[in-house]
Amino acid sequence: MKGIFITMEGPDGSGKTTQIELLKKYLESKGYDIIITREPGGTAISEAIRKIILNPEYSEMSHMTELLLYASARAQLVNQVIKPALEQGKAVICDRFVESSAVYQGIGRGLGVETVYEVNSYALGNVKPELTIFMDLEAEEGIKRKKNQAELDRMEMEDLSFHKRVVEGYRQLAGLYPERIVSINATLPIDEIHSMIIQEVEKRFF
Repeated sequence: MKGIFITMEGPDGSGKTTQIELLKKYLESKGYDIIITREPGGTAISEAIRKIILNPEYSEMSHMTELLLYASARAQLVNQVIKPALEQGKAVICDRFVESSAVYQGIGRGLGVETVYEVNSYALGNVKPELTIFMDLEAEEGIKRKKNQAELDRMEMEDLSFHKRVVEGYRQLAGLYPERIVSINATLPIDEIHSMIIQEVEKRFF
């Protein structure tokens, strides 16, 4: 079987985790071994970097440091987990990937999308997702959902204007790369969202 690489993007609270679990069950029914991973994280080194990035105590972190830390965690994940899994014909579903850096650091932090993709070209090598699902949710709703869940990390603690830039950034990217990035209204019922995702997966892979 040919390896499949799908990424799930969207603001915090948009329901990515729920849809990843449903997608996993569907791909298993098609006979795939599934690897589910997340960013930043997914390896011991990447998880250690995650703790640094998201620690609320590190408010002095520069935007470029943040970008490079995300890219470092991503490079390790690609080389240690994603690339080997794809070579073995597995299906990889990643909760966030390079588009998160494009919108959070490129647009939210103002570093520029082109800068983010250039830096990450070294981290990714030739590994790219074939399908990216963008769970589109207004920033206010996402923040409200997260606040009801748990203690906020350093990124989640940013003000509303930052999170609005992130959502608008995702929408811009979806407009730029419509052949790969599919936008889905995250306020729709869970089953309806899942059906829409399956349609996109079947169109591309089956």
